[in-house]
Amino acid sequence: MANEDRPRSKLLTRLHLGTDEPLEVVPFLDDTGHGVFATRAPSRPNRIGLSIVRLAGIDGARLSFEGNDMVDGTPVLDIKPYVPAFDVRHTERIGWFAERLGQLRGKLSDGRMR
Repeated sequence: MANEDRPRSKLLTRLHLGTDEPLEVVPFLDDTGHGVFATRAPSRPNRIGLSIVRLAGIDGARLSFEGNDMVDGTPVLDIKPYVPAFDVRHTERIGWFAERLGQLRGKLSDGRMR
């Protein structure tokens, strides 16, 4: 089965490497501080992450994913099916991200999460 044909899943994770930072952070793709809830920064008060991935393989109790945006070894709290009819919400406004989306193509990291 081709990668794009594999079903997607949503992973709820524990951002175990996050730090206790203030509620304002300088996020990936920007050089200006923003409130943590207006960013995708891993350092959050609740340390819960959400990623949309494709299942790449199953080996016993070990699952492998593609397209994930988390570090290897991140604890997975739950796996839910990704259903576009329920999960995709179109919006006209995305705040400060709108000015920075052009930088995203091909950029995977800014080096902070090594």
